[in-house]
Amino acid sequence: MNQVAPAVQAAPPTLDPAVWKIAGVVLLGPLMTSLDATVVNVSLSTLSHELRAPLTTIQWVTSGYLLALSLILPLSGWLVDRIGAKRVYLGCFTAFTLTSMLCGLATSAEALITFRVLQGMAGGLIAPMAQMVIARVAGRQVARVMGFMVMPVLIGPILGPVVAGAILQSAGWPWIFFINLPIGVLATVLAFWLLPKDDDAAYPRTFDLKGFLLLSPGLVLLLHSLESLGSNPGTARFSEMELLVSLGFLAAFALHATRRGPLALIDVQLFRDRTFSAAAATQFLSNAVAFGGQMLLPLYLLMARNASPGSAGWLLAPAGLGMLLSYPMMGTLTERFGPRKVSSSGALLALMGTLPFALFGALGLPASTVSISLFVRGLGLGAINLPSIASAYASIPKQTIPVATTALNIVQRLGGPVATTLLAIFLHARLGVSPTDNKHAFAATFWLLCGLHALSLLAALRLPLHTEEKNRI
Repeated sequence: MNQVAPAVQAAPPTLDPAVWKIAGVVLLGPLMTSLDATVVNVSLSTLSHELRAPLTTIQWVTSGYLLALSLILPLSGWLVDRIGAKRVYLGCFTAFTLTSMLCGLATSAEALITFRVLQGMAGGLIAPMAQMVIARVAGRQVARVMGFMVMPVLIGPILGPVVAGAILQSAGWPWIFFINLPIGVLATVLAFWLLPKDDDAAYPRTFDLKGFLLLSPGLVLLLHSLESLGSNPGTARFSEMELLVSLGFLAAFALHATRRGPLALIDVQLFRDRTFSAAAATQFLSNAVAFGGQMLLPLYLLMARNASPGSAGWLLAPAGLGMLLSYPMMGTLTERFGPRKVSSSGALLALMGTLPFALFGALGLPASTVSISLFVRGLGLGAINLPSIASAYASIPKQTIPVATTALNIVQRLGGPVATTLLAIFLHARLGVSPTDNKHAFAATFWLLCGLHALSLLAALRLPLHTEEKNRI
């Protein structure tokens, strides 16, 4: 331990300005995809009316995008190893921009859904590419840089409804997609100019076709089945079968990857490293409690407190404010105190911010208590992820960054659907027991959410005290 502390204290207080330039380029990707997702989601009813399609059909504008994103995500590590991060990033931005134009030109729901699937295949690689580029150039200070890079992801959902309302009122629905064109062109030009050149002497791997045919369909079926089970817990027999099939695909991939080792699409041997496995578990559980709360809290305010949609939105706003305040500080705090202390403190704060809903939700919480609790919860949630990402990247060799990024992104993205499905099924069952007493049903479900928070705290406590680099990045 004494050998690590001097290295942490000796870390330079500032980063090379070139790193901030690169970060400024790659954050345009998360900004564009986050804004696009929010704008499209709040425009579904307009799209249904304008394209003369039922909401059950037009919903695939969102679902098709998300499933395509899951289908292509496992390829990110192999593509980077094969052709280079910069080339993949430029290709993704170009494809996302072109498919955005095609979405705006669509004349039917079927055409729009098709182009959104193509857009999802491009957009699915933008986030891991951004994370991968920063991991390579920022080194041990990756948490500091990513703390600012996630701001667009948080700001996108805030700006999205405002942008969507202005566009739909004055310009028509195609412009919710055309708005991506100037951002995409600017990002592509800047990426070509400022991103570091690809290393031609990279680490090319043969394509693991069998692994891809097992992992990608498994992820798509898993996410689709969990979404169906979460939205219709009582009438989803087909989704239960779909879930079993997806688990079979994923189990077969795990066996295949174990036998194939580093040549597999995802090197599962990475999870044998204590630090990497702890970081992956923290990522999964932090995403689980974040998305689980996003599903449960609005329902509680609307159904148990009988709040109007407008007042519910204002009550939920402090959670986002807390995250906005905590994220930019995470890099500095991680460098000073280490990943374990920062991430576990965040997990504890998030738990403390959720406990009042479990303890007193059945009795009714004053609006002030709701707002303060959600602010504390937001502060905590903003402190969990980035320290664990920094420790994960510091624990692996440089050449494994692409495949490690893919693994972390897959694990993280699964946390949300798993938690929302679990909470939705539990809440549905509790409401069925006492349909007239929904406050107690929600309180019981909040106890389950607190259990997930406790697991995230335990996972964070397994992170290392310091980000120890052994000629890693």
